[in-house]
Amino acid sequence: MSTTEAWAERALVITDTRCLQHRPPPGMPESPARLRSLLDGLGGRGVEIVDRADLDLSEDAAARLASTVHDEKYLQRLRRAVQRGDGLIDSADNPLSPGTWVATAAATAALLDAVDRGLDLAAADDGAGAAVFAAVRPPGHHALADTAMGFCYVAHVAVAAQRLLERDEIDRVAILDFDVHHGNGTQALFFDRADVVFASSHQWPFYPGTGAVGETGEGAGAGTTINRPLAAGAGDEEFLAAWDEILDQIDTVCGDTAPDCVLVSAGFDAWRDDPLGGLRVTEAGFRGVGERLAQAADRWCGGRLVSTLEGGYDVDALPSLVAAYLEGLAKGR
Repeated sequence: MSTTEAWAERALVITDTRCLQHRPPPGMPESPARLRSLLDGLGGRGVEIVDRADLDLSEDAAARLASTVHDEKYLQRLRRAVQRGDGLIDSADNPLSPGTWVATAAATAALLDAVDRGLDLAAADDGAGAAVFAAVRPPGHHALADTAMGFCYVAHVAVAAQRLLERDEIDRVAILDFDVHHGNGTQALFFDRADVVFASSHQWPFYPGTGAVGETGEGAGAGTTINRPLAAGAGDEEFLAAWDEILDQIDTVCGDTAPDCVLVSAGFDAWRDDPLGGLRVTEAGFRGVGERLAQAADRWCGGRLVSTLEGGYDVDALPSLVAAYLEGLAKGR
C-alpha cells in the first residue's frame, strides 16, 4: 500500500456542492473552479467525500446560526442584496450572484457538520487519527461582524467556534489560521474573548493590513491572539518555525486550560506559485504544518481537530496542497 493510500484512508472530506452556486464574474480568482478541482483531485486519490447537497438547507436557520457572530442587520442586508440582483456588496472583492447566499449558507452548514463528525470520530476508538476537512467556498476568515470583505461573506469558522462553546464539554477553542492573508475577521470577532485562542501566520505587510505582532487581544482576551507575520519570500523553514513558536506560545498562554477543540482555517495561498501571495511554501511545508497541528491537538484535546478551506488560488495545484496537508495530519497522529 502506498503512502498516499494510507493517509487517504484516514481522511474525510465534507462538502456541499451548492457552494458552487456562488459565481463571481469571469477573472475573479475565488471561483467555483477551485472547489471542482479540489473535489476531483481528492476523490482521485481515494479520499472519502461526503456531499451534503441532497440535504434540506434552511436559509433562515443558516442566518440564525450566522447571527451568533454577525450583526443581524448585516445578514439581512446581504440576503436582500442577493435577492435584488445587486452586483456586489461592500467592496469590489465581494461580488454577488443569485446563488451567493445559498452557497454561503451551505458552506457554514457543511463546516458545522464536519465539526460534529470530527468530534464523534475523535471520541471513537476506531476513529482515532481521522483527518476531517470541510471543502467549502466562499471562504470566511475576512468577514467582519457587519461587513463582507476579501471574498468572504460569513465567518464560517467563527460560527463553528461559537457553536462549539455551547457544548458542556467545550470551554475553550483554538482557531489556527495559516492562510497567506491575515484572518482579520476571525481575530476581530474574538479579540476580547478568553474562551477563543486565535493564532495566525501570514505574509506581512500585506492585505488586509492587520496581523502585527503587537495585536495580542484586549480585555479578557489579552494574550489570546497570537500573530506571526512572515516577510515576502519566506518559505518552508520560516513557515514551520513560526508554527513551532505559535504552538509553544499557546501552551504558555493556556497553561492548565488547554483548548478543548482545534479549528483550522486552512489557506493554501502561501504556496510558492499562488497568484495572490508572495510566500514560498511548498507541499512539504503544508505537510509539516499538518503534522504539527495534529500533534498539538492530540496533546491538548484528544485529537479534536477539524479544518476548513480558506484561500488557495492556484486551481491546478490546490488538490496536491490539500492532500499534503491531510497526509501531515494523518502522520501527526
